[in-house]
Amino acid sequence: MEMLKVSANSNPKSVAGALAAVLREEGSAELQSVGAGAVNQAVKAIAIVRGFVAPNGMDLITIPAFVEIEIGGEERTAIKFIIEQR
Repeated sequence: MEMLKVSANSNPKSVAGALAAVLREEGSAELQSVGAGAVNQAVKAIAIVRGFVAPNGMDLITIPAFVEIEIGGEERTAIKFIIEQR
């Protein structure tokens, strides 16, 4: 499953476009974000991508989860969103 990283500065429409391409190719994807701003942009991208893929008959579900990652030698908590077809 391909993992896309989302930051607080990510453009939700751009993330949604990349996410749509991965979903069409692989059927599922994962977004990973650290911090409130990044989570906000990820949720916006998920809402946008549902509209992008709906005409193709894809109905998406999102499964949020916590994940521990290492950034600069520090352990951080990120939120990952697993996006799959229903």
